[in-house]
Amino acid sequence: MRTQPALRALLAASGCLLAFGTAMPAHASQALASSKACLACHALDKKMVGPAFQDIKGKYTGRKDAQAQMVQSILKGSSGRWGPVPMPANAVSEADANTLAKWILSL
Repeated sequence: MRTQPALRALLAASGCLLAFGTAMPAHASQALASSKACLACHALDKKMVGPAFQDIKGKYTGRKDAQAQMVQSILKGSSGRWGPVPMPANAVSEADANTLAKWILSL
């Protein structure tokens, strides 16, 4: 019967790891968006100079090339997709662009 307390402790620890494991990347990705000046033009849930991240997610949801398309827009910029204000190319690495695209699609 000594295995029950050990099993309970193991399950509790696993639950904590899962909870923190999913929350940490979102926070880290939002910090990346802030450090790369994305938040100067975009917000999570409201239009600013550029569209809200949630609106971007909505436009790309269901496309099998969504992440790749977003990465290209982040790296090279875009024009005419969201109105008259173009998005400039960003000085981010391809890895950071992938992280940002994945984060936006996860919102």
